[in-house]
Amino acid sequence: MATAAAASTSEAEAEPKAGPTAEGEEDDVKTARTRRKVLSRAVAAATYKAVEPGWDQPEEGASESDGDEEYAMASSAESSPGEYEWEYDEEEEKNQLEIERLEEQLSINVYDYNCHVDLIRLLRLEGELTKVRMARQKMSEIFPLTEELWLEWLHDEVSMALDGLDREHVYDLFEKAVKDYICPNIWLEYGQYSVGGIGQKGGLEKVRSVFERALSSVGLHMTKGLAIWEAYREFESAIVEAARPIAGFLSPFDREQTFDSQLEKVHSLFRRQLAIPLYDMEATFAEYEEWSEDPIPESVIQNYNKALQQLERYKPYEEALLQAEAPRLAEYQAYIDFEMKIGDPARVQLIFERALVENCLVPDLWIRYSQYLDRQLKVKDLVLSVHNRAVRNCPWTVALWSRYLLAMERHGVDHRVISVTFEKALSAGFIQATDYVEIWQAYLDYLRRRVDFKQDSSKELEELRSAFSRALEYLKQEVEERFNESGDPSCMIMQNWARIEARLCNNMQKARELWDSIMTKGNAKYANMWLEYYNLERAHGDTQHCRKALHRAVQCTSDYPEHVCEVLLTMERTEGTLEDWDIAVQKTETRLARVNEQRIKAAEKEAALAQQEEEKAEQRKRARAEKKALKKKKKTRGADKRKAEEDDEKEWGDDEEEQPSKRRKVENSTPPAGEAQDLEAETGLFGKSAPLDVDAPSKQKERAAALKRDVPKVPHDSSKDSITVFVSNLPYSMGEPDVKLRPLFEACGEVADIRPIFSNRGDFRGYCYVEFKEEKSALQALQLDRKTVEGRPMFVSPCVDKSKNPDFKVFRYSTALEKHKLFVSGLPFSCTKEELEEICKAHGTVKDIRLVTNRAGKPKGLAYVEYENESQASQAVLKMDGMTIKDNVIKVAISNPPQRKVPEKPEARKAPGGAMVPRQIYGARGKGRTQLSLLPRALQRPSETAVQAENGPAPPPAVTASAATEAPKMSNADFAKLLLRK
Repeated sequence: MATAAAASTSEAEAEPKAGPTAEGEEDDVKTARTRRKVLSRAVAAATYKAVEPGWDQPEEGASESDGDEEYAMASSAESSPGEYEWEYDEEEEKNQLEIERLEEQLSINVYDYNCHVDLIRLLRLEGELTKVRMARQKMSEIFPLTEELWLEWLHDEVSMALDGLDREHVYDLFEKAVKDYICPNIWLEYGQYSVGGIGQKGGLEKVRSVFERALSSVGLHMTKGLAIWEAYREFESAIVEAARPIAGFLSPFDREQTFDSQLEKVHSLFRRQLAIPLYDMEATFAEYEEWSEDPIPESVIQNYNKALQQLERYKPYEEALLQAEAPRLAEYQAYIDFEMKIGDPARVQLIFERALVENCLVPDLWIRYSQYLDRQLKVKDLVLSVHNRAVRNCPWTVALWSRYLLAMERHGVDHRVISVTFEKALSAGFIQATDYVEIWQAYLDYLRRRVDFKQDSSKELEELRSAFSRALEYLKQEVEERFNESGDPSCMIMQNWARIEARLCNNMQKARELWDSIMTKGNAKYANMWLEYYNLERAHGDTQHCRKALHRAVQCTSDYPEHVCEVLLTMERTEGTLEDWDIAVQKTETRLARVNEQRIKAAEKEAALAQQEEEKAEQRKRARAEKKALKKKKKTRGADKRKAEEDDEKEWGDDEEEQPSKRRKVENSTPPAGEAQDLEAETGLFGKSAPLDVDAPSKQKERAAALKRDVPKVPHDSSKDSITVFVSNLPYSMGEPDVKLRPLFEACGEVADIRPIFSNRGDFRGYCYVEFKEEKSALQALQLDRKTVEGRPMFVSPCVDKSKNPDFKVFRYSTALEKHKLFVSGLPFSCTKEELEEICKAHGTVKDIRLVTNRAGKPKGLAYVEYENESQASQAVLKMDGMTIKDNVIKVAISNPPQRKVPEKPEARKAPGGAMVPRQIYGARGKGRTQLSLLPRALQRPSETAVQAENGPAPPPAVTASAATEAPKMSNADFAKLLLRK
C-alpha cells in the first residue's frame, strides 16, 4: 500500500485518495513493484555492508548502478522518448527552422516565457541533449519552472547519469527544483532517487536527510503528504527486513545498536505520522496495529484521536478546494485566513505555498505571504527565498521589488548584492512611469540609511549623490521616452534630495539649486510647492531667502494666492521692518486686485456663456412649439377637408340609413367591424382612423388612442426574466426576424419563443425578446453579444425591467485598469482581427482580440488585445507602440479606461444657505474654488427667472392680481366648441 501511494506522483491536488484506474491499473502495479524492488535491494546491500563488511551478496547480474537504472525505468518511462531513432525528413527540417526562429526571438526578448517552453520542447524532440540542457538552464535563471517542467528535466538527467559526478549534478538539480515551489511529487522523486545512491559513502545519511527535509516541507500536506510519509517509512522498513536475517548472529550489544534501533525508527515514523491530520489516517493506524508486535501506547492513541478531530476542522476547506476549479484563489484565501487565525507557522507557510502553485502570477498573494514572513517568522533564508521567488514570478510588480530590497537590507545582505538586485528591477519592464519613481525612491532610501552624516565626506555620501543624479537622468531619458511622462510631476525625488542636503549635509546652496530646478518644471504656480520651499528655508536657511521666496510666490502662484500673501504678511508682522511691511502690503494688494479682476472676467465670461446656452435652449423650445402648432394646424385642415367630402357623399345617400349609424357612434365609441374596415381602408395613409364628427375634437384623440390600443402588443412576463434575453441593434430591414434568429439561439439551448417588436405600421423596430426553456441557456446566449448579424453587431443583454431597476446597466467589458490587456488606437479601418492577431502573437500568447465598432458594425480603428499575463502585455507595449500598419502609426498602451462622469443631480447644486441655485450662478463648470459670488449685479438675473430648475419644473410663482384676472389661452378645440354652441 505504501509504495502504491508513493507511486502516484501525478495525482491531482483535488484527489486525496488516488488508486489505480481501470485503464492504468497494470502499469501502476508494475511501477509500484519496481520501486519496492529498488528500495529493498539497495537497502539490503547497504545493510549488509554496514553490519558485516566482508559479507557482500549482490544478486546475480546486479550492480550498484542497478538502482539508478531501475529508478530511471520506473520514473521516466512516461516522459522519456524511449528509442532515439530519428529519421531526417521534412518534419525534421521544419523543426530545425522553428528552432532557429525561436532562438532568434529569444535573442531579442529573453523574457518570452512561451518561447522558452517551445524551444525546449523542440530541442528535446530532436534529441539535442546538450542544447536542451542549456536552454533549460537559461530559462531557470529567468523564470521559476513548473512542476511538469522540472520533472521532465529531472527524468532526462537521471536517464543520462552514468557516474558519481553525474549523480551530484542530478542532486544539484533536485535542490534547485524544490526551491521554486513546494511540490510533493518532486520531493518524492528526490527521496526515491537518493535511495539509488545508498551504497555510496554517506548514502544512507543522504537518504534520511532528504526524507526529513521533505517531511518538514510537505509532510503536513493533507492530501499529498501521505505519499512522503509512506515512502520514508517503507525505506526504513526495508532496512529492518534486510537486517533481520543477520540479527541472530549479532551480540546483544550489536543487536541493540543496529536492529533494535532501526526498529525504533519505524515506530517513531508511525507515531509522528499519526499525530498529524492527514487523509486516510484510519488506514495508517490499522497498518500500525498490524505491524507492531507490542500494543500501541496510550499517548499515541490520544495524539491520533486529536489529529482526527483536527482533520474534521480542516475538511470543509479541503472539500471546497476539491469541488472548485483551478486556480481556486478565493478558496485558498479562505483557507489562509483560517490557518492564520490558528497561528501555526508551519501550516500557514504550507497553505501559502499550496496556493502559490496555482496562483503564482497573483502579486497580492506574494505580498501577503512575504509580509507574513517579514513580520512573524523573520528567518533570513526563508524570507529572502520567498522574496526572490516573488519577483521572479511577477517581475512587473514594483511593490514586490521594493519589499525585496527592504528585506535584504533588514537581514544584512551585502551592498553589492542589493545593487545588483536593484539593477534587475530596473530591467524588469514596469508598466507605469510611477513604478520607476517608486523603485528609485526605495533604493535611494536604502543608500541614505548607509551614510554616516557625522562625517563631512564619505564614499557612501558620494554614492548617494551620484544615485540621485542618475535617478533624475534615468527618469528624464528612459521613462519619459517610453511613457511620455517622467512619473514624478511633483519632483518628489528632487525634494527629498534637497531635504537631505539642507538637514543632514548643511548644504543650503545645493538645496536652493534643486528647488530652482523644481520650480522651472511647471511647479511655480502651486502654492503648496512654494510653502514647502519656504518651510525648508525657515528651518535651515535665513530670513532673507525666506522673504525672497515668498515675494516670488506672491507673483507666481495662481491656485491659492491668498494663502501665500497671508504667510508673507505674517512673517513681516513678526520679523520685518516698517519698510518690509509696506512693500509686502503693496505687493499683496496689487496681486490680489489683479487676481480679483481676472476672476471677475472669468465669471462674466461664464455668465455670458450660460446666457447664450439659455437663449439657444429657449430658441429650440420656441421652434419646437411652432413646429408642433403647424403640424396640428395641418392636421385640423385635413380633418375639415375629409369632413366636407363625407358631407357631400351623405347628401346623395339615404337619410334613413344614416340615422342609426349616427346613433351607434354616439352610443358606442367603437365602430362595427365593417365600418372599421372601411375607415382603415379610407385613411390608411395616415395610420389611424379620421374622426367623422367635427363637433367633438376631444374625441379625435380618444379614437386615435383606441386604435393604438387595438394594435396587438407583445406580451412579456417579468417573472420569466431569468430565462429571457433582450436582443437589440438588429437591422430594421430584417424580414421574419423570429425565423432568422431561431437557428442562432437554438445553439445555446431549446428556445421557447421569439417575440420581435413591430411599430404600429408593422415595421420591425430592431429588437426582440428570446425566451428559453432553461436559465443556463439564457446565460449561454449572453455570449452571442456583439455577434455580427446581417452586417450589424447584435447586442444581447439580460432581460431586466428598468422601471424597477433604473440604475441597471449592462457592459460586459471591464472599465478598470487591466494590466494584461492592451488598448490599440490608430488602426486602419481595413485591418481585420486575423491580421492584428498575427502581429500581436509574436510578443506572447493572445487570449482574445476585440475590434471596436459602432452600432452599424463599422470599425472605429480601435482594438483591445488580451494577453495571458502582465509580463507579455508590458513587452508588447514596448515593441508595438509606434508601429506602422498599412501606413497608419498605431498607439499601444495598457488598458485603463477613464472614469465615466456621473450626471450631476439637481439637489447636489445648492447654495451655502441650502436653497436651490440655478446653474448659471456658478457657470457651466459648476462652483469655483473661492465659493464667492463674483458675478456683477448688472449681469445677475431677476429672482423670478432664477427659480427655474435645470432638470425639472420650477415651483409655481406667486399669482398676482393682474395675472389672476388675465384670460387663459384657448386651444383650437375650445374655439370649435364655441362655434358649435352658436
